[in-house]
Amino acid sequence: MASETFTIFGATGFIGSALANRLKAEGHCVQTPARDTPIESKPMGHIIYAIGLTADFRTRPFETIDAHIGRLQEILSSATFDSFLYLSSTRVYARASDGQEDTSIPTDTSDPSDLYNLSKLTGESLCLNCGPATRIARLSNVFGAAMMETPSFLSSVIGEALAQNHITLHSNPASAKDYVAIDDVITALIHIALNGSDRIYNVGSGANVTHGEILDRIAALTGATWSVDEKANAIEFPVISTQKLSESVNAFGAKWSPQSVIDELPDLIAETQRYIEPAKGAVA
Repeated sequence: MASETFTIFGATGFIGSALANRLKAEGHCVQTPARDTPIESKPMGHIIYAIGLTADFRTRPFETIDAHIGRLQEILSSATFDSFLYLSSTRVYARASDGQEDTSIPTDTSDPSDLYNLSKLTGESLCLNCGPATRIARLSNVFGAAMMETPSFLSSVIGEALAQNHITLHSNPASAKDYVAIDDVITALIHIALNGSDRIYNVGSGANVTHGEILDRIAALTGATWSVDEKANAIEFPVISTQKLSESVNAFGAKWSPQSVIDELPDLIAETQRYIEPAKGAVA
């Protein structure tokens, strides 16, 4: 693979840092401007916009808007680039009938959770209206060892299993989401930035895993028990289609075959034991 220039905004985050490390290891030139760095007119190569908020977006509405839209419009209006990839989220499908890239996506402006979706969709729209060199990657729930020290469903339930030998689940065991490993995400993002021909790609495993399946596996690995809060509600997202990504990757002689979160739980548990203090409560 020929060396390319990449500019990553948000390179200190979980995804951005992993992306920068992989690109450097593959011999690419990687620029990682700080959040407040003025946008210059010099070519930035392939820009990947990885600035974003995740678990705490409900309590930080202004920061959410700024992260997903504020810096974005400045870069799009001023930067010179070969391609631009905006990292969005499959969370936007929460109210949708299916997880296809071209499906109609409804939102509820009165729901705090939808502020996140609206900000991501606004960022997507801004990108899609700035020329054919801009693309969108909607990421499913990304997991990896480095994220086990930050608040998330996986880090919380694993932490509780290790600390208390019992997990209290605050969501229905039938709740289901799509999980995708960070290594697979980075592979997909580099492919889309360099070779993607569609405007929007889902980046996920293409299969939902229930909370019950995850807790059963954690229990088997740790000896912990688990129970369900009697007020727990089911949270289920539509199955995320990865057909576009699979076809694009296949066209370049590779195969989209993402890792299973169930298979990776032993490593996640080991990493949690290594460098985080076990969490005290599970989150939905």
